[in-house]
Amino acid sequence: VQLQASGGGLVQAGGSLRLSCAASRRTFSNNAMSWFRQAPGKEREFVSSIAWSGSSTHYADSVKGRFTISRDNAKNTVFLQMNSLKPEDTAVYFCAAALGAAPTTTPELHRYWGQGTQVTVSS
Repeated sequence: VQLQASGGGLVQAGGSLRLSCAASRRTFSNNAMSWFRQAPGKEREFVSSIAWSGSSTHYADSVKGRFTISRDNAKNTVFLQMNSLKPEDTAVYFCAAALGAAPTTTPELHRYWGQGTQVTVSS
């Protein structure tokens, strides 16, 4: 297993969760890391991406101002802090390692994918 996501759960609307994704050193080194999500009956969608250096980040418009992506390269881990959660944030969240060092929103430009962690936000 090269990517292991954790931290999902059930939370009420307005609450917070922090997702973590632990990667193997080979998976993590020099790669941008991203989070995607997939709700039932919907296509997988981009959530956020962070450069290898951590100096650049991208967010989907739907999560800007509420979610924060970060990474700890010493621990090969990427995080997604999710605040002010809404029922529409309910989905399985996947972490992914990009092919390059720059953040990207394109699923096809990611080499490795984690198994996903369920986030459920109740109204």
